[in-house]
Amino acid sequence: MFEFIKAIQTGLLPEGTKLPGTRILCKELSINRNTLVKALHDLEAQGYIEILPNKGIFILSDQKQKNKVKAPSPKGKPSEQGTTGFPFKRSSILENPVEVSDLNYQFNDGMPDLRLVHTDVLARLYVSKLKRRKNTRTWEQIQLQSHLQFKAHFSNFLNLTRGLRIASSNLLTTSNHEISLYLVTKLLISPGDKVVVATPSYYRSNMTLSDSGAQIITIPVDEHGIKTDSLKTLCQSQKIRVLYLTSNFHYPTTICLSAKRRIEVLELAATYGFVILEDDYDFDFHYDNNPVLPLAALDNHERVVYIGSFGRSLPTGFGYGFISAPEAFIQELEKHQNILEPGIDVIKEQVLTDWLQEGEVHRLSKKNRKIYKERRDYFVRLLKQKLKGRIRFQIPLRGLAVWVEWLDDFNLVRLQRECKANGLFLPTTLLYQTKTLTATRLGFGHMNEEEMEKAVELLSISLERVLHKEE
Repeated sequence: MFEFIKAIQTGLLPEGTKLPGTRILCKELSINRNTLVKALHDLEAQGYIEILPNKGIFILSDQKQKNKVKAPSPKGKPSEQGTTGFPFKRSSILENPVEVSDLNYQFNDGMPDLRLVHTDVLARLYVSKLKRRKNTRTWEQIQLQSHLQFKAHFSNFLNLTRGLRIASSNLLTTSNHEISLYLVTKLLISPGDKVVVATPSYYRSNMTLSDSGAQIITIPVDEHGIKTDSLKTLCQSQKIRVLYLTSNFHYPTTICLSAKRRIEVLELAATYGFVILEDDYDFDFHYDNNPVLPLAALDNHERVVYIGSFGRSLPTGFGYGFISAPEAFIQELEKHQNILEPGIDVIKEQVLTDWLQEGEVHRLSKKNRKIYKERRDYFVRLLKQKLKGRIRFQIPLRGLAVWVEWLDDFNLVRLQRECKANGLFLPTTLLYQTKTLTATRLGFGHMNEEEMEKAVELLSISLERVLHKEE
């Protein structure tokens, strides 16, 4: 009967529909006639159908249901179409700005190419773990031992690649980078706390910070990174709780914070007591033999909470987010993670532990860096050829995107529309336009040479058409 009511409510059985006779319904539904007759009388009593002698059984509309009771609206607030029957909190801050498109050629903000993933290695390790013989240990014991082994190897990996000096007790692993940022802001920030970010900055992190109740204050960047003199002036006049910083590869400009300013930021944090939330999401994609180490590697005052990602070149579900911080802070984070992510994927952690032990991570990383460096260099050549005299940019030393500043005066939204008309997707989140700045962040890592050629060609054609229309 409930499925029948649902069919009426959803419109599958519209008003006025005449139902077959009871004998036919009994045969089709394979039920006893007495049961059917009782159900029909119940439906009529509730106002869903009307039984007319010698005529048949007819569906009633919502408006004509005899006994339907309208749910009352919350006191003082009229009900709205498309809303629930109960009030709840809504967030305008967390509206997802990400757009999707089925166009063949697309730019993004610097995503890796999943076609380069060594799925055969992962599959071999995964199958070997699934086939492993059972032992006498309990599942809880297996989980604990596997997780401790994974954290030990992962902390060693971070020490080796990033120059950290941490033990496994200084490390929390999460399912992704976004969860890491969410957990940290939940503990660090209270409503009204002042949080400093660079401008321009990363829209996703700003959403998370704003949702935590932070009062966001912006400071400018130049060719050396965030302006530390502006930060110092700000600290002298206001109490700053957190400085959110992408030090090694500033989003979106790709600028690396200079060595001098790194020392100044650490000194300011120690003097004025704010926390440095260092986000190093793109560390793995660097193209020099001596990568710049994060601030966390230089922190002697325990003022840095370091978050990052691992395995961005791995298939979805294999990557990790992580947080490196003082042990007491990690212990408190674990309490909240136990609610948000209570389970441990034992097989996944065992696979990645073996991957770290066997050195496969380093081999794949080295191979991918070579490929992405070649793609960067080719993309840069295309920009210089196709958009000569129209743009300026610096060749990024890391990451999978180029920050392009446009020299002509035009509306970026018009360029976006023209690109779409020509078969090229240019998401709104990549467009940065103010009175003094017209720039775009163009990701190249997900494209091969042929795809890059076509994308840059379409971008160039679209630009020329926009400039011609604005003359």
